[in-house]
Amino acid sequence: MSANAFVEGEALVDDEENGEAVGDKGGEPSRRPRARNRPYDDSSEEEDDSEEDEEAARAVREGFIVDEDEEFQERSERRMERKKRRREEREEDVDLDEEDFYLIGEHNPGFQPSTAAEQSKFKRLKRGHKADRDRQASQGIDDIFNSDEEEEADYGRAGHSRRTLHNEMDDFIEDDIFSDDERERQREDEEIARPIRKGIPGLGVTEATGLDENALEDMRAAFGDGNEYLFALELEDEEHDREEDEEKRLDLKDVFEPSQLAEKMLTDEDNEIRFADEPERHQIARRPYKHILLTDEQFREEAVWISNLMLLKKRIEPELHDPFQRSVAKVLEFMVTDDWEVPFIFQHRKDYVIHAAKVSVTPDNSNPDGPQYAIKAQKLLNMTDLWDIFDYDLKFRALIDKRNSLQRSYDNLQSVFNIQDAIFQEMHPTATTMEELQDLQDYVHFQYASQLKDLALTTNGVNGTTTNGDAPPNRRKATTKTFFERIRASKVYNLVRAFGITPDAFAQNALKEGHRQYTEDPNERPEEMADTVLDTDFSNASHALKASKTMYAEELVTSPKMRKVIRQAFYMNGIVECFRTEKGLRRIDDQHPYYEFKYLRNQQLSDIARRPDLYLRMLKAEEEGLVEVKVRFQNFDNFRQRLYSDIESDNFSEVADAWNRERREVLNMALGKLEKLMSRSVKENIRQECENHVAKECREAFSMRLDQAPYKPKGMVLGTVPRVLALSNGSGVVGKEPIHWAWVEEDGRVLENGKFTDLSLGDNDRNISDGKDVAAFVELVERRRPDVIGIAGFSPETRKLYKQLTDLVDRKDLQGAPYTDDRDEEVSDRLEVIIVNDEVARLYQHSDRAKLEHPGFAQLTHYCVALAKYLQSPIKEYASLGRDVVSIQFRPGQQLLSPELLWKQLESALVDMVNLCGVDINDAITDNSAVNLLPYVCGLGPRKAAHLVKIINMNGGVVNNRVELLGVNSQYPAMGVKVWNNCASFLYIDYVNADPDADPLDNTRVHPEDYDIARKMAADALELDEEDIKAETDENGQGAIVRKLFKEEAQDRVNDLILEEYAEQLERNLNQRKRATLEMIRAELQQPYEELRKQFVFLSTDDIFIMFTGETPDTLIEGMVVPISIRRVTDDHIDGKLDCGIDALVPETEMTDRYDIPVRSLYAIYQTVQAKILYLNRKNFTANVSLREEQVSRPYHKSLDRMRGEWDEVQEQEDKETMQERTQVGGRAMRVVKHPLFRPFNSTQAEELLGTQSRGDVVIRPSSKGIDHLAVTWKVSDGIYQHIDVLELDKETEFSVGRTLKIGGKYTYSDLDELIVNHVQAMAKKVDEIMMNEKYHEGTKSDTERWLTTYTEANPKRSAYAFCINPKYPGYFYLCFKAGPNAELQSWPVKVIPQGYELQRNPYPDMRALCNGFKLLFTNMQAGKRR
Repeated sequence: MSANAFVEGEALVDDEENGEAVGDKGGEPSRRPRARNRPYDDSSEEEDDSEEDEEAARAVREGFIVDEDEEFQERSERRMERKKRRREEREEDVDLDEEDFYLIGEHNPGFQPSTAAEQSKFKRLKRGHKADRDRQASQGIDDIFNSDEEEEADYGRAGHSRRTLHNEMDDFIEDDIFSDDERERQREDEEIARPIRKGIPGLGVTEATGLDENALEDMRAAFGDGNEYLFALELEDEEHDREEDEEKRLDLKDVFEPSQLAEKMLTDEDNEIRFADEPERHQIARRPYKHILLTDEQFREEAVWISNLMLLKKRIEPELHDPFQRSVAKVLEFMVTDDWEVPFIFQHRKDYVIHAAKVSVTPDNSNPDGPQYAIKAQKLLNMTDLWDIFDYDLKFRALIDKRNSLQRSYDNLQSVFNIQDAIFQEMHPTATTMEELQDLQDYVHFQYASQLKDLALTTNGVNGTTTNGDAPPNRRKATTKTFFERIRASKVYNLVRAFGITPDAFAQNALKEGHRQYTEDPNERPEEMADTVLDTDFSNASHALKASKTMYAEELVTSPKMRKVIRQAFYMNGIVECFRTEKGLRRIDDQHPYYEFKYLRNQQLSDIARRPDLYLRMLKAEEEGLVEVKVRFQNFDNFRQRLYSDIESDNFSEVADAWNRERREVLNMALGKLEKLMSRSVKENIRQECENHVAKECREAFSMRLDQAPYKPKGMVLGTVPRVLALSNGSGVVGKEPIHWAWVEEDGRVLENGKFTDLSLGDNDRNISDGKDVAAFVELVERRRPDVIGIAGFSPETRKLYKQLTDLVDRKDLQGAPYTDDRDEEVSDRLEVIIVNDEVARLYQHSDRAKLEHPGFAQLTHYCVALAKYLQSPIKEYASLGRDVVSIQFRPGQQLLSPELLWKQLESALVDMVNLCGVDINDAITDNSAVNLLPYVCGLGPRKAAHLVKIINMNGGVVNNRVELLGVNSQYPAMGVKVWNNCASFLYIDYVNADPDADPLDNTRVHPEDYDIARKMAADALELDEEDIKAETDENGQGAIVRKLFKEEAQDRVNDLILEEYAEQLERNLNQRKRATLEMIRAELQQPYEELRKQFVFLSTDDIFIMFTGETPDTLIEGMVVPISIRRVTDDHIDGKLDCGIDALVPETEMTDRYDIPVRSLYAIYQTVQAKILYLNRKNFTANVSLREEQVSRPYHKSLDRMRGEWDEVQEQEDKETMQERTQVGGRAMRVVKHPLFRPFNSTQAEELLGTQSRGDVVIRPSSKGIDHLAVTWKVSDGIYQHIDVLELDKETEFSVGRTLKIGGKYTYSDLDELIVNHVQAMAKKVDEIMMNEKYHEGTKSDTERWLTTYTEANPKRSAYAFCINPKYPGYFYLCFKAGPNAELQSWPVKVIPQGYELQRNPYPDMRALCNGFKLLFTNMQAGKRR
C-alpha cells in the first residue's frame, strides 16, 4: 500500500484506473504500475478476500502521511525515467556490432566472436531487470523457460519484501512532505539495490570481446569509449524535453488557482465576456437568461407589463399613458435588439423618451409671419427610469423562463395523458407575476401528482426515444400514492364533488367576475352520503367525510384564483406588527435602538413604505431572536364572513343547512392555510421592496456626491483642476503632534510633502513670537502658490487647525494663484481654506493602492494626498474605490442591504456620471486615476476596459481618432462595432489645432453617426454652399468645416440656425427623431465637452460635525446622559470632554445639588462622571452639561410620533412590572469583582453577551458554588462556550478575590489576569491552531465521517483522518479516522489544554506532534492486535 495514506483533499486516480496504455515498442496494450508506490511489484491486479485485513493493516503502517506534491513528483519521475531510458538505449547502441568484431579480429587473429546464443544470453543479462517494455520486446520462444526469469521473479519478490519491511516504520515521520534531496537519496539507494543493467562497457567487457585489458585500452584509444559526444546527446535530450513541454502548452488555469483567476478576471468565462461584441454589463446581467429568446408577441407583452408596473409609481397624466408605453417599448427595442446601454439611449436617443406635441398659439396681429404653433415637450423617462426598465427586462425574462418551463410540463401531461385543464389554459397566458406562476405550478403538482411521477419515471419524457435513439422502455407506474391521490382515486371523491361548487367557481364569485356561480345541494345529508362512498381505504362515514373535507380544503388552497382573491385582499388590508421575544424582553431596554419598535402594532403597508429602513431593522432584530415580525390580515373575520355567502347555497332546507355548515368549516380550514401562506409571501415581498427602496436612496445620495465638479479656482472656468495644499493632524492634538501635509499639482503628481508642528500665531503686544513652523508654511505657500488649502482629520481638534490656518492666511495675507480678470488685469485673491470630505481618504490611507503609488509616505500623508485629489476630481476618487465604495455610509439602514444589491445601484450612478463627463482616452492610458473611469464608460466594464488599454498600448499608446478603436489605421482593433457604437461619444480625444488629421468632433459629445449632421450645421452657420464645402473638404479632409468654424471663432453663429426645420427634414427623409440631438450638437459646437456637473459642494455644519465626531443627530442630542472626563475643576465651572472629543462645560449652577460640600471634594481631574447634555453647539464642538443628580437621574427618551393604537402600552407596562419582579426576586447580595471583564451575569447572560464577540473573548462572573468560587466563561466557537470553575484560596475578605486561583486541581494562578492570559487565551490559541489546520473540517461529526467514507471509497488504497469540533463538550474535538474503505469508522477525543492538546491521556504541544503521536498510537494498537 502507498505511503500516501490518510491524505486530505481530492482523490488521485491510479494509473490502473486510467485504462490501458500502449507500450513503447510492442504496440500492445500494457498496464503501467505506479513506479513510486510499488517499484518492484508485479502487475497482478487480483487479490484474495482473505488478504483484505492484511491490506488494511499495511495501509495503517504505510499511511497517515500526506504527500502534497504528488503530481509534481510524478512528472519529475516520468521525465527522469525518459532520460534514463534514452541513455540506456544509447548505451545499448554502444555494444560492439559485427564490424567492430571484424576490426578487432584484424588486429588480434586469435580473437573469436561469440556465438549467436551467447550474444542472446548477454543481451538477456543486459535487459533482464528492466520494466515490462523490454520484456515484451525481447522475449521469444527460446527465453520462455530461461532460468534467469525465475531468478528475476524471485528478486522482484525479495525487493517487495524489503520494501514492505522498510515502510513499516518509515511512514511515521514528522514531515508530511518529502524534500527533493530525500527523494534523490531514496532513488539512489534503490539503484544500488538493483543488479547492474549496463551493456558491454559495464558487464565483463573483457569476457565479451576476448581481449585483455591492454588490448582493450588500445581499442579505446583507437575508437574511443563512446562518451566523446555525450554532452551533445545530453543537450539533445534537454531540447527534446523542452519540445515536449512546449507541446503541452500551459494555460493560466494550469498555474493559478481558480479563485485567483476569478479575482483577476482571467477565467474562460471572463475572456468570453472580454471579446464578445456586446456591452459587458449586458452580458453579465443576462447571463442566466441566455437561452431565453422572446417572440414578437412576448416583446409587445413585455412593454405593456413594464409600463403598467412603472405607471403605478409615476405620476403621469392619463393622456400621456399611451406615449409613455410607446416610449418604454422603444427603449426596450434599443436595449434588447440594438444592445445599447442606458447612457447611450439617454444621450443619443433622447427624443424617444420625450413626448413633443404641437400646440396652437394665439395669432399675433403685430407679427403676422409668426409661428402658428409651439412645441410642448414633456420628459417621460429619466435616467433612473431607464435603469429600472433594464432591471424589469431581466425580471420579465425570468418570468418567461418559468412560464415556458410550466408550459412544457403541461404539454408533457397533455401529450402523454391527454389532459385538458381549462383553469391552466385560462390563467397561464395571463399570469404576470412570479407569485401567480408559482400558484399555477402548485396547482398542477397537486392536481396531477401521480401523472407527473409517472412522467419522471420515463427515460426521456414524451419524445418517444431515449437519449441514444433507441425505443423507450415501458413506463412503469409510481408505486406509492399520497393521501390526496388515494382520495382522488376512491369513491370518496364523489363526496368532494357533492359540495356543489368548484374552487374556481367560488373564487370567481369572490372576485366578482362574470355571472355568479350558484352552489348546488345534494339530496342527502353529508353523513348519509358518506355511508354510500365507503371502500377499503375509508371504511367508516366519519373518516370518509373528514377526508372529503380535507381534500376540498386543499383544492381551495391550491386554486390559483382563490390565492389571487386572498393575495389582493391581503395587500389591501395587511398590517405589520412586532412582538418581543423572551430574549428581547431582557435585551431591549428603553435605551436600545430596537426599542423604537419593541411594542409596535397595526402598521399599515403604506406606513412601512414611508420608512423602509425601519422594517429592515425589524427583520434584523427578528434574525437576532429579539422580536417576531408578523404580517397579518386586518379584520380577517369580516372578510371570512363575506366569503361565506359566495360558497353557500341559497336553498332553505335541513339538507342545505347541513351542507352549508360543512362548507363553512372547509372554508375556515382553507383560509387558515391561505393566511399563513400569504403572510410569508407578503412579508418577503415587502422586504424586497424595502431593500430596493433603500438601495435607490443610496444611489440618489451617491449621485449627488458624484455630481460636483473639481474645486473651481477663482477666475477660472468650471472644470479647471486646482493645485492643492492638503494638511491634516489626524487624531493628534494641534500644537503638540505633527501636522502632515502634501502638495499636489493639477496633473495629480505629489511633488512635496512634509510635517509641521507649531503653526500658532504670535502676539506682538505680548511679545509672543510665531510658532516655529509658521515661516516654513508661509514660504511654502508663496513658493507653490496653491489655489486652495484643504484640511480634514479624525477629531474636533481639526476644527482648531482650521481656525489656526484661517487666521494665519489672514494675518500673513497669503494669496492664491494669480488670474486675469474681466479687464485683462492680473489679480489674486485671499487663499481659501476649506474642510474636505474625507470618506474616500479614510479608505485610501490604508489601501494597497496608496502603498503602491507612494511607497515611502506615512499613512497620514497618504490621507492628505487623497484629500487633495478629492478636491481635484471627486468622481475619480470614488471610481478608484471600486466595490469598496459600498463601505461608505449614504443612508440609514444601508448596512442591512446585501453588498451585491448596493453595489448594483451605486455602479449605475457611477456609470451615469462618468458618461456625462466623458473620459479623455489618451489621458486614461497615462493617468492611473483616469484609467479607473474606463470600466464605467458605456459599453465597457472592467474586462473590456483592461483589454482596451492593452490594445491601445500595443498600437503605440496614443489614439488619434475614434475610428482607430475599430482597427482603422491601427494594427489591432480594440473592440467590436456594437461596443464601439456604445462608447464612441463618451471617449473623447483632445483636439490639437496643429494636427491636420485631427477631427474636432472627436473632442465633443457628438456621436460619429451624427458627424455629417454636425458638419452640415457648421457649414450652414458659415454660410458655405456645396462648392465651398467640397473644396474645403477635398483640401483639408472631413473635419475641415468644423475646424474652420473653430478657427474663425464663429461658433455663436450656430445659434442662428432654425433646428426645427432640420428635425422635421430628418424625420421625414430618414425616419429619425433628432430634435434633442440637434440641440446637443449645437451646444457641443459652441463649447466641446462643457462641464455639466454642479460646482464643488462644501460640507455643511452637520456634515463636519459627523465627520469629526462620528456622532449623528440620532446618537448625540440634547437631553442625553453621557459620560464626560473632567479636565479642570474651578469654583465657578468644570471643564470636561466627551468621548467623541467635544468640549464640555459645566456651569456653576449645574455642578451639584449638594451646595454644602466643596466642588473640589466631589470631583477630581481625569474623573469620569455622568452628565446630561443641556445645549449642543455643533459648529463650535462644545456642549453645556449638567452634573446635578436631579438632571442625570432622568434618562433621555426619544420622542416617537405614534398614532393611537400603534403602540401596545399595556404590554409595555406588564413587561416593566415583570422585570421589576425578577429584579426583586434576584435581589440577593450580588458579588462584584473589580475587573474590566467581570459581569454580574449568569451563564445564559454570559453566552448572550459573547454571542456577537470573537473567539477567545471572556466573561468573569459569580459562581453558583459559593463565595469562594468564580466562573469564567469563554467563547470556544460560534454557539460553543466553556464554563470554567475557579476555586479561590487565601482570601483576605469574603468578597475579595483569592490570592491563589486553582482550576481543576491542576492549574494554579496568582490573579485573574494571569489566569486569562496563561489559561484561557492559551487554550483559545490552541483552538485557533486546530481549526486553521488543513485536517480540520467544518460541520458536524457525521459530516466529517461522511467525507471520510466518500474519500476512502474513491481512494481504496488510502486511509484518511480529520478533526472536527465537539459541540456537546466545549474544549474537546473529535479525531475521526478510517483505515481503508472496509475499515470501521473510529473517533478519539482530543482535549484542548493550555499547553497544547491531550490525546489518550498523552499531552502534545502542537498539531504536528499531535498528528504524529496519533499515528504512533494507532500503529502500536494495530501491532498489538496482530500479536
